Amino acid sequence: MQNLKVIFEDNHIIVVEKPVNVPSQGDKTGDIDMLTIIKEYIKEKYNKPGNVYLGLVHRLDRPVGGVMVFAKTSKAAARLSEEVREKIFQKTYLVIVNGKMEEEKRSIRRLFIKK
Repeated sequence: MQNLKVIFEDNHIIVVEKPVNVPSQGDKTGDIDMLTIIKEYIKEKYNKPGNVYLGLVHRLDRPVGGVMVFAKTSKAAARLSEEVREKIFQKTYLVIVNGKMEEEKRSIRRLFIKK
């Protein structure tokens, strides 16, 4: 099992630190991903036979490291997914830059366009 940094865990969710260059979910590269790592962790920790349910609530791009929330039950997954859709679930990004940025490029804003 990969070295997993668990920040918080209860019966409904697990919050972990995703390392840089690890995909959030499986992709065509076949590299080990967070869903697989956490499912293996849960299977071993709780001695669970068969498949382990784990809901992907949100993703971080492969080159990005940070905190991720996963649902351990389908009910938690549905509720958290609804919070993401309704923009109740908030994400904060901290960026570390090597070098000096030009004044006008220091602020990054994300625009949400409603259809």
